[in-house]
Amino acid sequence: MIHDIATSLVSLIGDMGYWGIFLLMFLESTFFPFPSEIIMIPAGYLAHQGEMNIYLVILVGIVGSVAGALFNYYLALYFGRRFIIKYGKYVFVKEETLYKLEAFFSKHGELSTFNGRLIPGIRQLISLPAGLARMNIAKFALYSGLGAGIWVLVLVLLGYLLGSHEERISEYLQIATVITLVSVCFITLFYIIRNKRKKKILGE
Repeated sequence: MIHDIATSLVSLIGDMGYWGIFLLMFLESTFFPFPSEIIMIPAGYLAHQGEMNIYLVILVGIVGSVAGALFNYYLALYFGRRFIIKYGKYVFVKEETLYKLEAFFSKHGELSTFNGRLIPGIRQLISLPAGLARMNIAKFALYSGLGAGIWVLVLVLLGYLLGSHEERISEYLQIATVITLVSVCFITLFYIIRNKRKKKILGE
């Protein structure tokens, strides 16, 4: 059964091509519960087979992801919290969820748009508090692109290196996710320490 599902996904991505990757990653970065794993891993496999260019796959995946994040950012920026609370429930964004996201953004600052892209369950919606806070758009795009880039690279390489061994993908994906989350913790810690030292120097 797993083999059949994997084969179907590979066929779907192959038929849709690079525009399909862009569109699906765009949707994955908005409100749709559409996991990026089922997009980028088959795309990596197709690159392994020589049917796609691995560099274009990674680039298009990142661009699609950032485009979806920008959609959420501007939605929050122009329509505001009240709009999101009123209509968010129809796309799996509850009022409680929004407040938790804002608390996460407030606690971790602009860096949350980077590490939030690497945390399951948060990556799709971290753009909302950034838009509500009117975060600098250049920094938002940069941090979102870096975070999305790491995750896209992990997924594409999984598909590329494991080839047709789809039964091993789930196991290695879990390992990759844990490693990514640990990396996020270290990056966040480094960012916090650096900022504290910078403030201390400026204070002196």
